[in-house]
Amino acid sequence: MSGVSIQDRAAGAIMGAFIGDALGLGPHWYYDLAELRRDYGDWISDYTDPQPDRYHSGQKAGQLSQAGFILKLMLFSLVECGGYDEIDFCRRMDEELLPLLDGTPINGPGGYTSQSIRDLWQRRVKQKLPWGQTGGHADTTEAIERTLALAVRYALDPNRLAGAISGNTLLTQSDSTVVSMTVAYGAVLGMLVQGHPLDSRLSGKLMKLVHSGSLPFHAVTGEDLQPPRPGDPDPSRAGKFASPDALLTPSYMAAAAVDPDISIEPAWKVSIVYGMPCAIYHQLPAAYYLAARFHDDFESALLHAVNGGGQNQARAILTGALVGAQIGYSQIPVRFISGLEDSATLCTLAAGLAERVKGTIAEQS
Repeated sequence: MSGVSIQDRAAGAIMGAFIGDALGLGPHWYYDLAELRRDYGDWISDYTDPQPDRYHSGQKAGQLSQAGFILKLMLFSLVECGGYDEIDFCRRMDEELLPLLDGTPINGPGGYTSQSIRDLWQRRVKQKLPWGQTGGHADTTEAIERTLALAVRYALDPNRLAGAISGNTLLTQSDSTVVSMTVAYGAVLGMLVQGHPLDSRLSGKLMKLVHSGSLPFHAVTGEDLQPPRPGDPDPSRAGKFASPDALLTPSYMAAAAVDPDISIEPAWKVSIVYGMPCAIYHQLPAAYYLAARFHDDFESALLHAVNGGGQNQARAILTGALVGAQIGYSQIPVRFISGLEDSATLCTLAAGLAERVKGTIAEQS
């Protein structure tokens, strides 16, 4: 990763997420793997059309789901405003997304609307509640799927990263554990954009940010996670989030990925090990594992994420951003870029955000 520029890594993270979203569009939410194989063969290797009687019916290979649509809204806002402007983002949601929904699942851009966005529609459109009173209880990764752009934008400023991601997450999901895990993913992605490897040392680096006050997680042990000894100063530090454990997960997954005594073969079975469902606590371990195991192999990481079934679209979005940040945009196979619908716009947005990150370096120097 040392030879990859931060600008390339930033763009790679964004395009990796878009590619993961589009790869999952066709074979999304097959919990019966035999049925998945009957419909798509033994190995999915490219963008595919959704089946006519399933999620995203009517969409075509290479198109984005609603998650990708919302990520685009976030990117337009970030690029045009220069940074995160909550008022601007909410205005775009009010004007460009919510009028296209009706509160039901099989509707809206991408052909399907997730629970957290349906909850948002009920509160914002039906109940006419103000933004800030719109968060529901979904325990899923939808917030990560859009706030990963905030993680890229503020990769060099972990405190601002955490504030922007937590604030944006609360617009749709109010559970404090979900918020903390969403912020933790963003902190990990920010470190990868900076150039740190996804390995067993990454969590220790994140904990140093906690102890310095740069990440708002509660700390109850020293940086090395060892218990305090008699006479030691109190290592605890009160933070916004009750526990730093979400910051520890990625390094455990990275260690598992290289441990010769731990075997998940083929790697797509990570979905069975950590669980196929949508909940954030199933999705994050699988994404961290795949992104660590295939840290320099974008194609393998994304295809194993998709071929694992279940909520493979979210798994692929999260994995795609993490691996894209490690290899950089320039190393993403061209066929995955060219196969995306409106790829020119997506690449322009990714490049525009990457320029903002580059500009932050110039401001700090």
